[in-house]
Amino acid sequence: MAHIESNSLTEAYPMVGGDDAYSYAKNSTYQRGVVDAAKELISEAIADKLDLKILGFDDTLKPFKIADLGCSVGPNTLLAVQNIIEAVEQKFQRTTNLHQKPSALEFQVFLNDHSDNDFNTLFKSLPHARKYFAAGVPGSFHSRLFPRSSIHFVHTSYALHWLSKVPKEIVDPCSPAWNKGSIQCSESNIEVVRAYSTQYKNDMESFLNARAEELVPGGLMVLILAAVVPDGIPLSNSYVGVFNNILGSCFNDLAKMGVLSEEKVDSFNLPTYNATPKELEAIIRTNGNFTIEKMEKLSQPRRRITANEYASGIRAGIDGLIKKHFGDELVDEIFNYFTTKVEENYSVIEEKIRNVNNLFISLKRFA
Repeated sequence: MAHIESNSLTEAYPMVGGDDAYSYAKNSTYQRGVVDAAKELISEAIADKLDLKILGFDDTLKPFKIADLGCSVGPNTLLAVQNIIEAVEQKFQRTTNLHQKPSALEFQVFLNDHSDNDFNTLFKSLPHARKYFAAGVPGSFHSRLFPRSSIHFVHTSYALHWLSKVPKEIVDPCSPAWNKGSIQCSESNIEVVRAYSTQYKNDMESFLNARAEELVPGGLMVLILAAVVPDGIPLSNSYVGVFNNILGSCFNDLAKMGVLSEEKVDSFNLPTYNATPKELEAIIRTNGNFTIEKMEKLSQPRRRITANEYASGIRAGIDGLIKKHFGDELVDEIFNYFTTKVEENYSVIEEKIRNVNNLFISLKRFA
């Protein structure tokens, strides 16, 4: 029996569980819009690039296995799964020699996130009349999760900007990459940029190598990346950079007020990195296990969002991270102040979000 190693060095900060006011389930409508926007592109990828004959579905029936990585608590993951299943059923009906209804094809869906994820809320939201068998898979997607050549389709949305850990150099006061005064990848220090980009490259290499083992030859993988930084644009000038700067300024202000300790503020860094399209393409091509079938900007309709909605959305994503570092008792005060800061900078945020670049990438495992 194969020995499965987990990445014990991976840091885990799941989205806020449950269904209360600050939960991810109640504050992820923007991410749902991304899933909706990707539906047609996923259908095209399956219709044009998924070869059911190569996968062994031309003359036999077996479960079609789908994995959604970084699923969180729903309901967005369940919508994405349904979109994938509908597209596969259409492909199956058009191209197989079995002359059976799409309902004859069975689906196994694996929903993955860190072990601290609120899988209970996720399982409670599963549709009763679903067309698939569902299973939760705890663990980091930066390492292996499934047996070799066992998955036909991998999907992940708004998850790959999370690093497996904060680069150790940026929290070391003795290092030239010490990121004092900033909570993100700051262009003002080239050593900080190098530390973040190296960590991201290493994590993506681990991710791609793991998926190359798990996907069947000819299997597809769709990556939807959040707020990719346009080539040549500093992170600090992007939508994500503006939000991170506002949050960082909150910490600095609260330290001056004596609410937070300066040491705690200086040692806090977000374990996230928003790559450029060129960086992503280079990493994938260097990895060499996949062909890039499509890589394009993903646009979506959007509605006007209030400052409170912006702040609640951010809290749903990083509440656990803030609690771990600063303590439970300070979380409300931090985010109340953050909401005020978002209101003060609302016009800047609205300008930046109009130019958000989400990225859709479809990859095919070499057959």
